[in-house]
Amino acid sequence: MFIEDTFHLSYCTNIHPGQDWESTFQSLKDYVPKIKQEVSPEHSFGLGLRLSNKASEELGQGNNMVGFKQWLNQNNVYVFTMNGFPYGNFHDERVKENVHAPDWTAQKRVDYTIRLFNQLETLLPKGLSGGISTSPISYKYWHKTNADKNRAFELGARNMIKVAKHLFDLERVTGTYMHLDVEPEPDGLLENSDEVLSFYEEYLVPIGLMTLKDELGLEASEIENIIKRHITVCYDICHFSLAYEEPTDTFKKFKSAHINVGKIQVSAALKILFNGKDDARIWKLLSQFNEPTYLHQVTEKMDNGVKTYNDLPVVLENKHSFKELRAHFHVPIFVEEFGPLFSTQDHILKVITFLKENPLTEHLEIETYTWDVLPIELKEDLGNSIVREINWLKDRL
Repeated sequence: MFIEDTFHLSYCTNIHPGQDWESTFQSLKDYVPKIKQEVSPEHSFGLGLRLSNKASEELGQGNNMVGFKQWLNQNNVYVFTMNGFPYGNFHDERVKENVHAPDWTAQKRVDYTIRLFNQLETLLPKGLSGGISTSPISYKYWHKTNADKNRAFELGARNMIKVAKHLFDLERVTGTYMHLDVEPEPDGLLENSDEVLSFYEEYLVPIGLMTLKDELGLEASEIENIIKRHITVCYDICHFSLAYEEPTDTFKKFKSAHINVGKIQVSAALKILFNGKDDARIWKLLSQFNEPTYLHQVTEKMDNGVKTYNDLPVVLENKHSFKELRAHFHVPIFVEEFGPLFSTQDHILKVITFLKENPLTEHLEIETYTWDVLPIELKEDLGNSIVREINWLKDRL
């Protein structure tokens, strides 16, 4: 939906099972019309579409795309953004670090992403821009040495430049502007704003200049503008709160470096504040969030930066004396407290305050994908929960 003539707002459909196109489309038909009726009965409703590689391949077969577009039109629903981070299945089996596979060193990731963009261009209403969020290059622990990491950065940059070139060519032919939104997260090769800046400065722009100079025949400044126009940042609020970054500081850094925010994913992390009195109860409740499907990195603010524990069991098995921890568990954005636990909802409110004066992106996508694995007392009807999140955000915008 369109909010205050400024923002396209939706939720990410990675919340629904969808290994193939049939199951993906069925989930959309089961949930989206009812949700739209509750939150946007009189106006069109935007959708943050998630397609696995298999679902994307099958969408391109036969009359599937024609049928999907007809369904969108009949229900007054439009697609403006996609989640291209998870390549494979995202439900009902162990995902963990495999959410990054194949990473940006692999041609499969390039092919998948370009196919998604071609499909998004077909789905986008005329005059709208579109974006696809993606992995922060790779998973850190797959690259043991600095040389391995440098190779991943170089290959990742080269492959992202291929996508940027494709988007540049598409815009020249169709007039449709689209951008790849790189999504930093804990234990990705890109975790925070400083690492994003370094990637642009040391890899993406230099490699792009070298690769595209002869091909496009343009000045270096023009090529850099093309790269930064089509390769942007997905600012996932949960992820940046895990990096203990204040939104205003991060947005200022990006603006100074002329790096655009293509999409904001509205999400909240778990915040654990220890007080010495209720610690046993806190640990007991935190253990209920330990589940086997997704990675739940835990971060701790240190004097020299942020320390990351690669999954929640690491912390639960070694209960040290902590003051504050934050856990990568996308909890409902409308809940500030879970008994003795808290959320980083305050970061969402800070972002909203900033956006009211500085609408740095049109695309807002709620991304709470953990409903199936939440502790039982936090689980509610999925459709009602999605409606509640959308209305909570609408009211604050």
